[in-house]
Amino acid sequence: MTTITIVGLGPGDPGLLTKAAWDLLHAADELTVRTDQHPTLAALPDSLRIHSFDAIYNRAEDFASVYRQIADQVIELGSRPQGVIYAVPGDPAVGEATTWLIRDLAAARGLVVRVLSGVSFVEPACLALGVDPLERDGLQIVDAMVAAAGHAPPFDTSRPALLAQCYSRALASDVKLTLLHSFDDQHPVTVLSAAGTSQQRMRVVPLFELDRSADFDHLTSLYVPPAGPLGAYSRLQEIVAHLRAPDGCPWDREQTLQTLRRDVLEELYELLEALDVDDDEQIGEELGDGALALAMLAQIAAEEERFRWPQVMTQVCEKLIRRHPHVFGDVAVDGVEEVLANWARIKEEEGKGKEGNEGKKENGLLDSVPRALPALSLASKYQSRLGRAGITPDLSGADAFGLALWELVAEARAADVDAETALREVCQRAASAARRA
Repeated sequence: MTTITIVGLGPGDPGLLTKAAWDLLHAADELTVRTDQHPTLAALPDSLRIHSFDAIYNRAEDFASVYRQIADQVIELGSRPQGVIYAVPGDPAVGEATTWLIRDLAAARGLVVRVLSGVSFVEPACLALGVDPLERDGLQIVDAMVAAAGHAPPFDTSRPALLAQCYSRALASDVKLTLLHSFDDQHPVTVLSAAGTSQQRMRVVPLFELDRSADFDHLTSLYVPPAGPLGAYSRLQEIVAHLRAPDGCPWDREQTLQTLRRDVLEELYELLEALDVDDDEQIGEELGDGALALAMLAQIAAEEERFRWPQVMTQVCEKLIRRHPHVFGDVAVDGVEEVLANWARIKEEEGKGKEGNEGKKENGLLDSVPRALPALSLASKYQSRLGRAGITPDLSGADAFGLALWELVAEARAADVDAETALREVCQRAASAARRA
């Protein structure tokens, strides 16, 4: 049976080739490589015919297409009676998309895939950086392209991260923009090139200077130390879980979802007050207190096996993606009004599909508005929903003062003013005036 052999070339130093890889490559007469931009190839026998897929990189539109084309061609080569030896940088199982594509395609074709492991970039990088990947904080390994494609770091910022394959200055620039979402512009980043070889280079730069040099290539990695030991939501979860544990705090252990209701409400009002005065430090503190309240609720729910935080996060993320088809899908919109109309339509469809909602009236569009909202906010929400649905409610017989306030809210909305905020601002002025009196 023909065989596809995938072999790891190691991080770049020929001395780091495994004996199995060394023996295989020195006995072969033909070798196919993903890229010929790898130092180890220079140490292989001159008689070895080497073919690379570098030309595919120049004509393909994206890396997914590159990897798929390479995998398809390796499968065809592997279908020959002599099979194929396919070599990749580092270890075939670390940061090598073609390995997994080839294995899947080969299984469908009934071809045998043999993998010879190699030393990946991780081991020499950790040695150069003085980092144990299994220490308490745990090193996170992310492809630099994955980080560059995001709007926020795709890893826990309270733990160290190694961003692999930062092959160009342009990619480093995109990575920098992503990291600046969560890290200070002076945060130190280590640029490590050719780890484990005689050409190893390492420099530490502040984040804002990351892309101010051109010394990036396919053997370059970035080491990002933690933003701080407590700088991620996961650390808050751990602290809250500890507070609720048998060796935790008696007060925290006594709390229930219902006893925390008042605390959640108070924290939200304190956040609103911080927003009113527009004080960054106060807003940040109140956001933290709000996050604590949410983490406590989630912890109690997990202990009672009602739901867990990943379930909550999955639900809200799915909802945001589903309700923004103009961002995550192919729906075109022309302005905010169309966005709101789509949102209302999608939300209505979601309500119809929920278990237990089959018997509800289709025009119960106010049912999901929290009744506990302040009255001015509640009126504004109701008017917005009713207006989009083209419904004019019959308010005859209502209290005259209530009707007057309802109309004032309508006037505020017409002027693009939030009535609740406007009244709070007046109250704030009154409080300031009273202090000066």
